Amino acid sequence: MSDFERELGWDDQIADEGGEYEPLPEGDYKFTVKSVERARSKGEGKLPACNMAKVTLTVHGDRDREITVNLVLHSTLEWKLSQFFLSIGMKKHGEPLHMNWPGAVAKTGNCHVTVRTFRKKDGGEGKSNDISKFYAYDEVVNTVQPTAQPAAQPASGGWEAGRF
Repeated sequence: MSDFERELGWDDQIADEGGEYEPLPEGDYKFTVKSVERARSKGEGKLPACNMAKVTLTVHGDRDREITVNLVLHSTLEWKLSQFFLSIGMKKHGEPLHMNWPGAVAKTGNCHVTVRTFRKKDGGEGKSNDISKFYAYDEVVNTVQPTAQPAAQPASGGWEAGRF
């Protein structure tokens, strides 16, 4: 497997056949916001269909993993939105905030990662990572230390359709 990601040519040689996804172990990790995309929730349970931010995080551990979190923009989940913005330092305790989604890209914070078990389409058992908590910028958290410090991810060059 190559050490860097790149576009493949039409006639390039390929070998990587994938394998089992290995989630990060449960624990506290640093993250970088990679992207934010506008979406709509379908509405489940007591929540109606409404706006939703699909936030893709690069979580830094022994190996980096991308984890996407759906933050539903509904008053009953305002606490979770505040938790996210507190984590990346854009919201201060006790102060209101106008959500600035484009400004969240490339910000860093700390979160708690869990391992979720689910039933795959073929009937087998699969595992994936979820974020159960975003820690506020001023909380003392002992995070899992990556073997190499991650490089800062530059923000994308422009806002694509569907992106903030």
